[in-house]
Amino acid sequence: MTIFDLPPAPHHFGPEHEAFRHTVRAFAEREIAPHAAAWDEAGTFPRALYAQAAALGLLGIGYPEEYGGTPADVMFSVIAAEEIARAGSGGVQASLGTLHIALPPVLALGSADLKARVVPPVLRGEKIAALAITEPGGGSDVAALRTTARREGNVYVIDGEKTFITSGMRADFITVAVRTDPASRGAAGLSLLLVEGGTPGLARSELKKTGWWASDTAHLRFDGCRVPVANLLGGPEQTEGQGFKAIMRNFNHERLVMAASAVGYAQACTEEALAWARERKTFGRALAEHQVIRHKLVDMVQRVEVAREFVHALAWRLQHRAGDETALVARTCMAKVQATQAMEFCAREAVQILGGMGYMRGTKSERLYREVKVMVIGGGSEEILKDLAARQLGL
Repeated sequence: MTIFDLPPAPHHFGPEHEAFRHTVRAFAEREIAPHAAAWDEAGTFPRALYAQAAALGLLGIGYPEEYGGTPADVMFSVIAAEEIARAGSGGVQASLGTLHIALPPVLALGSADLKARVVPPVLRGEKIAALAITEPGGGSDVAALRTTARREGNVYVIDGEKTFITSGMRADFITVAVRTDPASRGAAGLSLLLVEGGTPGLARSELKKTGWWASDTAHLRFDGCRVPVANLLGGPEQTEGQGFKAIMRNFNHERLVMAASAVGYAQACTEEALAWARERKTFGRALAEHQVIRHKLVDMVQRVEVAREFVHALAWRLQHRAGDETALVARTCMAKVQATQAMEFCAREAVQILGGMGYMRGTKSERLYREVKVMVIGGGSEEILKDLAARQLGL
């Protein structure tokens, strides 16, 4: 029992959700938490972890049974994000979860043959899928992307670059945003293509980061990559120009999951700081007995709880379509901002409470303190999301 173990809110979670939470928590505590520091230092984690997560059903949450998935409501995804985050490795969680941003466009817009070939091995943990949107010249401004794909008979020829691509080094399948109409401007003319990792003309180089060390992050260069026209994600009619809407739909789910993850990270920092404060003695008594430290801990718990309630209520609304789309998009943006701010606060305060130990590699708080900024930037920066929320709300 911890300070965060309250009875589940019955209007958000049922017994099946809580059973799933206990299963995921046990997996994260057994298979990830004990190895997180070593994997961070190694700059990678075993590929076998994908298969282990798949066997538990983690990779297939929300996907159709015909492809090996388990249909489930969005609350299951929120639970999985929170509990994996509590293991304290954003790098492991980010790479393990890239299928959830790479596969939805394939399912929504790919041909039956493409879905049957790509989705099942990814959900079984045998193959890795990644999404490639960001370019050296821009990230959040998706409509400005410059990577092109020109059609030559039965293939598309891709030229351009992508950067900051999570799982980009070892992905077997990469969902790539391209401009199929070079004369178009803005959102028009954007498409998505499924590129296989071994395609000639695709070069990958690893990027070094402040945090997420266990996650591979790549710069991708496409130099005359020839991809079958059948790999176009163009809906039932297989038409070009379907990419922008698919990318925007993807962003909403990604931001919700990132918000739930941030809540888990904030909780992990708080729990580590509390354990240390109860054990560490200063001036003849436990650190937690000093008022200034107790107040820090209360502030941390408060921010975790506020962010969690926001995320859970939003997830329930999204699941039940309770609210118009613009209002829900705005609140998804705000939830990510709220949760990542809570993570930022809790990571900073945890390192402060741990003192010198908080500056040593190997603690969750030190690792998550390094990883805070990618959470505040990735999936839409705080500034972009506040502005988007303002526009959706008509402010």
